[in-house]
Parts: sequence; C-alpha cells; structure tokens
Amino acid sequence: MQETFRDDEFRAGTARTRGAAAVAASAAVGAGLGLRAVAAGDVAKYGGDALYTVLVLALVVLVAPRTTPLRAAGCALAVSWAVEFLQLSAVPAELSRRSVVARLVLGSTFDPPDLFWYAVGAGAGFLVHAAVRGRAAAPSVGA
Repeated sequence: MQETFRDDEFRAGTARTRGAAAVAASAAVGAGLGLRAVAAGDVAKYGGDALYTVLVLALVVLVAPRTTPLRAAGCALAVSWAVEFLQLSAVPAELSRRSVVARLVLGSTFDPPDLFWYAVGAGAGFLVHAAVRGRAAAPSVGA
C-alpha cells in the first residue's frame, strides 16, 4: 500500500513538473515574440538570445522532469552554444533562407556576444527552476 502511494505521488509530481515546464516554454516563446514585436536592435536581439536559452531549459525539464536546476541550465547552455557555433558553417544560413522556423531555431550568422546572453538566459532559468523546485520541496504549513 505504501509503495503504491509513493508511486502515485511520484507520478503526480512528475506531471506537475512537466506541466510547469510546458507553461514556461510557452511563456518563453510568447515573451520572445512579444519582445521582437515591441523592441528593436540590441534589446530585441540579446533579450531573444537569453529567452532562447530559457526555452531550451524548459524543454530539458519537460523531457527530464527530475533533472536538477544546474544540470538543466548546463544542458540548455550547451545546446545554445552548440547552435551558435554551428553558425560558423553555412548550414544554418542555408536552412534559414528556406524556412522561418529554421531561422528562429538555428539563426544564420555567428555573433560572439550571443554566447554571453545565452549564459544570462541559463543563469536566469537556473534561478527560477531552483526557486520553483525549492518551493515544491518545502513542506506545506500544517502538514
């Protein structure tokens, strides 16, 4: 009986985490598109870079809901940097010419400052993930 309760509790926690990650991913996409609609220049570009990494972090948590905040942020940063360094080749630019989705996901040209802003996004995502996870782990009043 005790094992079934723990399994059910584990599944419920995983479902809640995945739901929160899906909401966070949607919010990151919405914020990125909104930022592009209302801002221009460096604010839109570098804010979008940070939000891109926040989106990747949310997707990492969606796929692996029990991952730690540090691991999720590290993975998101690694993916973001890998995509940026891929832009040193002609592949993303060619795909971006053919598809708006490819342009949004892969970009087209390497820009060294992007690496810093991806780290900013990973750090912000880490802080939010750690805070939410810490709140979820804290015992509720009266429990």
